[in-house]
Amino acid sequence: MRPTQTGDKPLTPASRASRKRRWLRRLVQAIVVIAVFSFGVGVGDGSISLRHQHNVAGNLPSKPDYSSVTQVYKSLIQNYDGKLTETQILDGLKHGLAESTGDPYTEYFTPKEAKEFNQELNNQFSGIGAELGRDSSGNLQVIAPIAGTPAAKAGLQAGDLIASIDGQSTSGMSIDAAVHKIRGQAGTKVTLQVVRNSATPLTLTITRQNITVPSVNTKILPGNIGYMQITSFSDDTTDLAQKAASQFKDKQVKGIVLDMRNNPGGLLDAAIHVSSLWLPKGKLILQEKRGNTVVQAYYADGSDTLGGIPTVVLINGGSASASEITSGALHDNGAAYVIGQKSYGKGVVQQLINICNHPIPVEGTCDGDAGQLKVTVASWYRPDGKNINHRGITPDQTVKEPANVTAGAANDAQLQAAESYLAAHQ
Repeated sequence: MRPTQTGDKPLTPASRASRKRRWLRRLVQAIVVIAVFSFGVGVGDGSISLRHQHNVAGNLPSKPDYSSVTQVYKSLIQNYDGKLTETQILDGLKHGLAESTGDPYTEYFTPKEAKEFNQELNNQFSGIGAELGRDSSGNLQVIAPIAGTPAAKAGLQAGDLIASIDGQSTSGMSIDAAVHKIRGQAGTKVTLQVVRNSATPLTLTITRQNITVPSVNTKILPGNIGYMQITSFSDDTTDLAQKAASQFKDKQVKGIVLDMRNNPGGLLDAAIHVSSLWLPKGKLILQEKRGNTVVQAYYADGSDTLGGIPTVVLINGGSASASEITSGALHDNGAAYVIGQKSYGKGVVQQLINICNHPIPVEGTCDGDAGQLKVTVASWYRPDGKNINHRGITPDQTVKEPANVTAGAANDAQLQAAESYLAAHQ
């Protein structure tokens, strides 16, 4: 079983692959609402070990009637005009079973999809290593190449406009579509036509490689203000944030900006540890509830390196889940002032559970590659008792975010507001 996580990175390769199977899921969804299915992997034959012995989902039967599943299966293989494999059928059933909850955050991943999802969760991907955005005219633009990556080594520069990708014009292409085209298997090549300073277009052919992007970026702003940007809550977040906190403490910063704009969330443990950097031991960070019952509460662990230093948290509509947990914990405990725009509003927690394709020989292990079920297990509540699901966190000071602004740039109005607040509260 993987650590609890709270956020989804939008438009991951796993989610795209999942959508491709909608035709099969829709076919079986209606009849797998209560079925685990009967092809040697059901509860009845002992090959699945249930995590919870009681029925937390309601009044579902302990032994569902699988006859309709078998009937659809037989009808499908007798009548479908196309090629199907047993793996496709079983994966379709698993996808449909998760989708039947109607919960957008509960999903089944095949082993391949699970690998891609976890790589995305931990900022790992195969590509060239460049952050993309748009200029004021809507052109696809390089925000910045990541140091040491193929993009930087090939000479790609911040401000470059990407006119085409492998010969396809980027006019009208979404950023997500461009990212998808540029990313690919390590060792393969992608060719970009680049316009720089209105000069003759350049053609750059870049070899993709596996890349890991740090989730925490830091710098010292004018006035000795520490700036910590957390782009997601990943495996490396706790260590990187702790190192940044120690550096800020050593430099005796006068204030801190914690920038979590466009942070979609991630691992719950990382959010707890980051919040603890500001909060004294024992302060409530969040509660998890099933219905009205508190199943677990999380408290600061006592590593309050930054406690007492004036702090501003920046959020926007792209701040979700673990970033909202951290924002709410710091705000409700009086450790930070929040500036920006209302956050996304995701107040539920998921668990990643390994799903074995074969009987489990040892508790908690799988023979070969495992799929994963990402399942909503609880709702979380801020220290002030509020659940932000579908409502978001409203900042103390609302500052609109101009279009096409890079975090930390000269025209970053929200960061400017944070600096002004800290200057007045030192």
